Amino acid sequence: MPGRKSGSSGAPPGGASDDDLALWRHVTRDTRPLAKRPAKAKPETTAEPARPAPPPAEPKAPKTTQAKEAKEARKPAPRPMPPVPPPVPDLAKGDVVGVDKRTVGRLKRGKLPVEGRLDLHGLSQGEAERALAAFLVRSQQRGHRCVLVITGKGSAGGARREDAFARPGVLRRMVPIWLNAPANRTRVLAFDEARAQHGGAGALYVLLKRARAD
Repeated sequence: MPGRKSGSSGAPPGGASDDDLALWRHVTRDTRPLAKRPAKAKPETTAEPARPAPPPAEPKAPKTTQAKEAKEARKPAPRPMPPVPPPVPDLAKGDVVGVDKRTVGRLKRGKLPVEGRLDLHGLSQGEAERALAAFLVRSQQRGHRCVLVITGKGSAGGARREDAFARPGVLRRMVPIWLNAPANRTRVLAFDEARAQHGGAGALYVLLKRARAD
């Protein structure tokens, strides 16, 4: 019918007849308006874990330290130390070390030519020691092989009285010790008591090493 409004449950299209309206109501009597859809819940936002704080910056070395380290780095590497030679064994009268038997035999028999002589008579102990060292150096430089060192047999007046060690036989006992001193031992190959014609027990034959050519 004209002028009738449709209900809240819906109405047939406008201009429907009374029969159509009655049928429409019969069909829609059990219908209910649709409920409003609930609003979608927003996803919960999880808080990001706190980032660890950066480590504290290392303190810069002072400029003086940096300059010192740079200077040390520029230094050349230290050279390796040369090997230490083994100690040279001491010699006693008649010892044979690094000398052929023929040469030693000639030395003992006084058959090697005596190329230099040193007489220590009248010297104090200190003077005699210095004189012996200088004599060995000079003899080796000249290429001498066999030299004679005269110590004396130890007579009572053989050394100066002001020498505290001046007593019979002191030089005879000390010369073999001085020959084994490191500086002298590097030049000496062997020594032995001289034959009678060269002073006997009061003198020593000394066999020298050949000087190395530079």
